[in-house]
Amino acid sequence: MNLIKQHPINDIGYNFIEKKYIPKGKDEYHLRNLQNNNKKTYHALTNAQIDILIRNRNTSDNWANILVSKKFDPKLVKNSKFFGLVRIGKLEPICLEFHDFKIPTGIYNSTIISSDIGDNVCIENVNYLSHYIIENDVILVNINELATTNYAKFGNGILKEGEVDEKQRMIIEVRNENGGRSIIPYNGMLAGDAYMWSKYRDDKKLLQKFKEFTEKKFDKQRGYYGKIGQRTIIKNARIIKDVLIGSDAYIKGANKLKNLTINSDGNRKTQIGEGCELVNGIIGYGCRIFYGVKAVRFITASHSQLKYGARLINSYLGNNSTISCCEVLNTMIFPGHEQHHNNSFLCASLIMGQSNIAAGVTIGSNHNTRGADGEIVAGRGFWPGLCVSLKHNSKFASFAILAKGDYPSELNIPAPFCLINNDVAKDRLVIMPAYWFLYNMYALERNVTKYHNRDKREYKIQNIEYDYLAPDTINEVFEALNTFSKLKISDQGEAVIDGWENAKRKTVLIKLPEAIKVYEEIIQLYACSQMLKTIDANKIQHFDALKKQLHAKSKRSNWLNIGGQLILEEEMSALKKEIKSNKIKSWDDIHAFYQKQGKNYDKDNLSHSFTCLLELWNIDSKQFTPALFKKLLQQMLITKEWMTKSIYSTREKDYSSPYRKMVYENNEEMLQVIGKIDDNTFIQDQNTSFDQLEKKVTGLIKKWKL
Repeated sequence: MNLIKQHPINDIGYNFIEKKYIPKGKDEYHLRNLQNNNKKTYHALTNAQIDILIRNRNTSDNWANILVSKKFDPKLVKNSKFFGLVRIGKLEPICLEFHDFKIPTGIYNSTIISSDIGDNVCIENVNYLSHYIIENDVILVNINELATTNYAKFGNGILKEGEVDEKQRMIIEVRNENGGRSIIPYNGMLAGDAYMWSKYRDDKKLLQKFKEFTEKKFDKQRGYYGKIGQRTIIKNARIIKDVLIGSDAYIKGANKLKNLTINSDGNRKTQIGEGCELVNGIIGYGCRIFYGVKAVRFITASHSQLKYGARLINSYLGNNSTISCCEVLNTMIFPGHEQHHNNSFLCASLIMGQSNIAAGVTIGSNHNTRGADGEIVAGRGFWPGLCVSLKHNSKFASFAILAKGDYPSELNIPAPFCLINNDVAKDRLVIMPAYWFLYNMYALERNVTKYHNRDKREYKIQNIEYDYLAPDTINEVFEALNTFSKLKISDQGEAVIDGWENAKRKTVLIKLPEAIKVYEEIIQLYACSQMLKTIDANKIQHFDALKKQLHAKSKRSNWLNIGGQLILEEEMSALKKEIKSNKIKSWDDIHAFYQKQGKNYDKDNLSHSFTCLLELWNIDSKQFTPALFKKLLQQMLITKEWMTKSIYSTREKDYSSPYRKMVYENNEEMLQVIGKIDDNTFIQDQNTSFDQLEKKVTGLIKKWKL
């Protein structure tokens, strides 16, 4: 969205220092005409047009300051006041319509100060409109104040001329309540940008470069006009101040919008509804914010939602996320987040995507120091259950699910796919690794499809990983297996482990033999899936050709979750060096880096998965033969078969459990309410996918003569 610059304070229009309007000559009008650069031709009002405007009870401090287009109809301007230079485009006797709302074009009962108004705009009952560029076909109705100051920043964390105190800079204090991880927001900031800025606090040179990149994106001069894009509708709003609004936005009943950029266009329409109060923020394309939302110092990335009284303060909300009815403070949230219950509270946290915060969850301030400096770090797929209370600091590997309970001590859970349970009766912490695969396969697999379907981004600069089998989770699986191999496992399949809870009571791992077996199977599944993807993508016809694509590294590579995108740690190290050495010179360059890593992801992922397989089997790449590939394919079918059956059996419990069925008088009532399990489209899709996989694998074994 382009910014439109006002002239300096003492030029045409309103003088903010002397608080009066200063008309200028035709040369200055020409200069002002270049501001909007809309290639329209304007002319001064004719005497006849002025007479009509006066008869319609309009006034101006100087009629010579009003410029109009050739097709301007003065009869469509009534009972309005004009000050400073005002340019008005085409006005024709037509109506603009949005859903069931229809209104005639024109300017009625309004006060207009130093603004440009596009073609066929409707402005009615706007008490104060100052220093705005209004594009074509815009509807502005019943607005108390719509104004831009000469120091407007539109939600960006920049300083203008004359501002030398860093306290005047708008920052967002993510992840930590004491501001130690503050970021400087800018329009277009991605989750990866915000994460890096908040993460690498020990690298002062890197942070300084981030600051320079942000400041380079904006002009320090004062005097930029606000802008309302074409076909945008604003009605029944109170105060809109220093707000830049894209096209096709719909704003209805907002109480206060101040210092914002609201991104919107024809394909990604943003809506803001009744009772909202939004201050110091950047709103991404296609967002929905309505019904009493309060947000201060925030970024909502594209296609995210705030609703039903949600409060978002000092936080970054990633793409395709929803927060409603609750409070989120000082938090960094990666894409794919759900939090929609009135009594949940999230504070001072890093939530790394595909997460769900249930009702009654209190992830609040620290409870163990005098300073507000505690933090929670949660990997992908974080799902605390009902009424979970956590103590800062705590850290969780990917796909951690916590059973209901108040967890009294700090937790550090490095194993993925765990169920964590505070066993109060026996005064112990109980952890079941691989829980998702053993008992909740339906939800685990369904979430992959759900997050892919919800990703509405039109421009996918960051390649967000939604699969539960990916480099980050598989590395965590290996670390867990290494840890489990050192434990003494009882006949009941249990073991005591130290260091996972900051408490004197025991931490007990249960069902370890089953978990170890599952972990080993999913490593093989991960590797085989990447190989099949490569075979399909490159139309590989025989094993030797596949083998040429497989490049194992001497050591399993480490991966980082950078705003939902998985990137090799070595690549991130190189990026930081290039930023500090001036080879990377802007945020656009960093975004190009994300895109490059996204293009390389499948190749890097294949290399990682093959390295993991060799490590699991304790062989080198030369020992990976056609016979072993056949074994891998056969094991894949076995694993996918039990997964597919587990998806069905997990859901089937809802139909067979007497406690599930007891609310229905008979089976027919139950089926009418929840539907037949065999009609479940997700289960049908999973069965079909397995059948297709089975045919593909058996055909491949036969074709390649494995």
